[in-house]
Amino acid sequence: MTRPIPPQVAIIGAGPAGLMAAEVLSAAGVNVHVYDAMPSVGRKFLLAGLGGLNLTHAEPLEYFVQRYAERSEACAAWLNAFGPQAVRDWAQGLGIDTFVGSSQRIFPTDMKAAPLLRAWLHRLRHPTQGTPVTFHMRHRWNGQLQKTTAFDLGFDTPNGTHTAHADAVVLALGGGSWAKLGSDGAWQPWLKAAGVDVAPLRPANCGFDVQGRAGTDGSATTGWSAHLASQFAGTPLKSVALSFTDTAGHSFQRKGEFVVTATGVEGNLVYAASALLRDDIERHGHATLHLDLKPDFTAERVLAEVKHPRGSRSLSNHLKSRLSLTALHLALLHEVLSKEAMNDPAQLAAAIKHLPITLTATRPIDEAISSAGGVRLEALTDALMSTALPGVFVAGEMLDWEAPTGGYLLNACLASGRLAGQGASEFLSK
Repeated sequence: MTRPIPPQVAIIGAGPAGLMAAEVLSAAGVNVHVYDAMPSVGRKFLLAGLGGLNLTHAEPLEYFVQRYAERSEACAAWLNAFGPQAVRDWAQGLGIDTFVGSSQRIFPTDMKAAPLLRAWLHRLRHPTQGTPVTFHMRHRWNGQLQKTTAFDLGFDTPNGTHTAHADAVVLALGGGSWAKLGSDGAWQPWLKAAGVDVAPLRPANCGFDVQGRAGTDGSATTGWSAHLASQFAGTPLKSVALSFTDTAGHSFQRKGEFVVTATGVEGNLVYAASALLRDDIERHGHATLHLDLKPDFTAERVLAEVKHPRGSRSLSNHLKSRLSLTALHLALLHEVLSKEAMNDPAQLAAAIKHLPITLTATRPIDEAISSAGGVRLEALTDALMSTALPGVFVAGEMLDWEAPTGGYLLNACLASGRLAGQGASEFLSK
């Protein structure tokens, strides 16, 4: 008796979402082929783990899902099935223990991405149950996606064009950030041409350029002064509070740290507010945040310290002595205040507690940690299948959602990949 040939699924993209879809389909007995343009699997995943792989976050799920803003309801459906505890259990199944850090972020005990990825790939290639997953590296999808009795897919390889056939397809090519690692957004025009509704990709968790002082002709310049840019680019600013309220009334306020760049600001505290800042810049051409350089001091105390007699000491030495302000703090104050305002205790104290920094542009999307936009969820079924291309599923950062760093991005990528894999399995069973 001839054994039936198992259905075949092509997964394009070997990042976390694609690998999770492959795991689900492999366990269901599907013949899975994973294609990726890079020479090896999980390039961006490994880069994200260089400073410590942040798998997910320990806050209660009801608060966790709120981090996805206007997509909270949709993402909650994914995360209810594969939330933070499920991610920890999944990692444990790969032999990777996890712990909750002081910021409630969850990491592998060794903080590294490579051991987890190695264990994951070994399980995919050598499953105890299900079918082994086959990987095809240096296969760059060229947009060919034709459907006859099955899907015909075209890939550019070092050995020429390769055509693959599949009964269903999972697209997990990532968004538009870090093109050198594979997420270049080249798929956008191809899916649009196929009738898929795609929102433009935009930078998320990104840095910004600042507006400089007015020039001699009254026009605003871009970027810091030459002094600040040359002396302090790359310097972290710690223990400050950032506040911002957009024109729609949405507010952000948090204490933390960020980095001063040659042209503006970046880093965790800025990334956390980046969606609000980016959207306001798109609406009005600029957005003004405020920094509290001494968040643990009341405004009254700051004013008292500034007014304290300084004798023969310079202003910088006085502020360093009384308020522990650094050279970077002083440089930032000089960017905003005139010489006269710097010598006015009331204006100086007010600026220390509420220093306005006007941003004029996001940094390019390729520099961003992640991207917003992508295939609109309204163009997909609840199982993440395209309504315009039945049998084609979409997962990960290709989808139109965004989240801050802190484990929210990776958890949702894994959860959406799992959902797309389940959807493809159910599609094949029908």
